[in-house]
Amino acid sequence: MARPVTLFTGQWADLPLETLAKKAKEWGFDGLELACWGDHFDVDRALAEDGYCEERRALLAKHGLAVHAISNHLVGQAVCDRIDERHRSILPPAIWGDGNPEGVQQRAAEGMKRTARAAAKLGVKVVPGFTGSSIWHLLYSFPPVPPEMLDAGFADFAARWNPILDVFDEVGVRFALEVHPTEIAFDISSAERAVEAVGRRPAFGFNYDPSHLGYQGVDYVQFIEQFGDRIYHAHMKDVW
Repeated sequence: MARPVTLFTGQWADLPLETLAKKAKEWGFDGLELACWGDHFDVDRALAEDGYCEERRALLAKHGLAVHAISNHLVGQAVCDRIDERHRSILPPAIWGDGNPEGVQQRAAEGMKRTARAAAKLGVKVVPGFTGSSIWHLLYSFPPVPPEMLDAGFADFAARWNPILDVFDEVGVRFALEVHPTEIAFDISSAERAVEAVGRRPAFGFNYDPSHLGYQGVDYVQFIEQFGDRIYHAHMKDVW
């Protein structure tokens, strides 16, 4: 079954969307997966301005491109992360605010809810992104980590993301976590725990990128076998 092959624009967010769209068509892509940073897709403008989503689609159509997903990895990262000065460089000023960690996390959560609504307005059904993690720093740590500390991290993830996923359900869009180091799910077992933490709700699934799993020595074929019904989007790179 043929599937559209699109280019994720996040790595080229320093280029205007018009410039990147022209190049992507020349490179042979069918469309773009629009990053919610740079000038590629502005969540707040999409919600506030009549015609903004239509203008984005028209710009892509002019170059023979479509859009099937928007991605908001940067804001999603701040929902569960232990916020520090590093996050200032990746977050919009309105999300960073005064830098108070809990305030940043709450604003990031609201930003992801707006992202779901903006995706629906654009007419796409999936938002790939990151979740962040309050317990990533405990991996390979010493002294040994009590299981209760890990349990608390997944409970924190569920408490912060279930209200976001409620909005995804409300607007008929799904969130696809890119399983990746520093996220609540970075391999098969942590992916299963994340699914369980949010009650196996269909709004939460995965953006499958085997490169991250491969670098970690995780069986990326087993991931497909175990989570095939939750793979809502996929990334590919030439990693070898």
